Amino acid sequence: MTSGKRRIWGWFFFDWASQPYNTLLITFIFGPYIQSLIGDGTRAQAIWGYGIAAAGIVIALLAPILGAIADQSGQRMCWIGLFSLLYVAGAASLWWAAPGSLNLWLVMAGFAIGLVGMEFATIFTNAMLPGLAAREDLGHVSGSGWAFGYVGGLVALVIVLLFFAEDAATGKTLLGTDPLFGLDPDTREGTRFVGPLTALWYAVFILPFFLWVRDPATTGRAVPTDIPGALRGLGRTLRRLPETPSRTAFLAASMLYRDGLNGTYALGAIFAAGVLDWSVVQTGTFGIIAVVTGAIFAWLGGRADRRFGPKPVIVAAILVLLASVLAAMFVSRDAVFGIAQSVGATLPDTTFMVIGAAIGAAGGALQAASRTMMVHQADPERMTEAFGLYALAGKATSFLAPLSIGIATSLTGSQQWGISPLIGLFGLGLLLLPWVETDGDQPA
Repeated sequence: MTSGKRRIWGWFFFDWASQPYNTLLITFIFGPYIQSLIGDGTRAQAIWGYGIAAAGIVIALLAPILGAIADQSGQRMCWIGLFSLLYVAGAASLWWAAPGSLNLWLVMAGFAIGLVGMEFATIFTNAMLPGLAAREDLGHVSGSGWAFGYVGGLVALVIVLLFFAEDAATGKTLLGTDPLFGLDPDTREGTRFVGPLTALWYAVFILPFFLWVRDPATTGRAVPTDIPGALRGLGRTLRRLPETPSRTAFLAASMLYRDGLNGTYALGAIFAAGVLDWSVVQTGTFGIIAVVTGAIFAWLGGRADRRFGPKPVIVAAILVLLASVLAAMFVSRDAVFGIAQSVGATLPDTTFMVIGAAIGAAGGALQAASRTMMVHQADPERMTEAFGLYALAGKATSFLAPLSIGIATSLTGSQQWGISPLIGLFGLGLLLLPWVETDGDQPA
């Protein structure tokens, strides 16, 4: 394997290592588990939304500085190492979310620490994308990286479902056996083990990244601790935004639709657990379907990106997400799109499985295409600066979707109406895209 290919594969392994935080903890296993402990789906959705929003506010406050540092300095690896420690510590702490002695605020604090670690590490790794391949190949690299990450999340999810996460009623895993290592199903140790397993998974699979990826050569003019210099650089970048209307429109659009997508991922399984009364195993199965379609369409989206450009991929993905959220609002245990369902009917479950598959497919393609669209919007000589700004835009309102869902759920007392703010976020993002030129802002 050449050094260039090894570097790309090392970069892929960050997605493989970090994806289980999204797959296992945010969406499909730990979130629904917390819902089952609380017992009230509406309250759980609101609390989960507020908790993720709190982490998002921290990310929004610090991302401008970190984004500027990522732009200014080539010394990213030490920062990725620091935030990796937060990831591991936060994930491992979720073991203490035991039934009967649940300290919800302490659990959410640990969860938020891990989430902050993951998101900040991603700021620095995303900034490495432009240096991995030629411009025309970046769509394929980005899509393949997302697909590889989804596969990692899928493998981790299957392992948890088959060997650890127990059904609350039977105490058995999906294989019909007790959790491995003598974990006690009565105290839900099999499900709680998802936290330490996520931490261990990251610690092991991040090693190729640290072994094969290196910081680019630097001029020595800036160091990661030069915060005043980083802020001055950020100020210069922000002052230049009016001169780049296409880039500005894309940053604003992506800020909205990426926030909507994150909200969909973060609360989708809690929505299903509360509205359809799904068990952890059922939400895990739902997760497998969504992750499989996400991996497939992240890869297919990368190929479509290379052929048609990223903008058509982004538009199509947002339209699918809008339709999926609207459909989810009209699915419940009692009715599907207004058609009453009898007790024990399977149509609500099947319908929501299809919705989950569509969300996974659109999300995978959207995230991969958005990274390459940023390359098209950037000045080739200031590419890292552009990705620092992209990171800033992605985190500046990362609290908005979970916070608005939490508020809407609390006000309406309905999980279905509680997800309605996602329609606004996706719709506003879509409305801004006509001002985005695929080739970015061309010199006059």
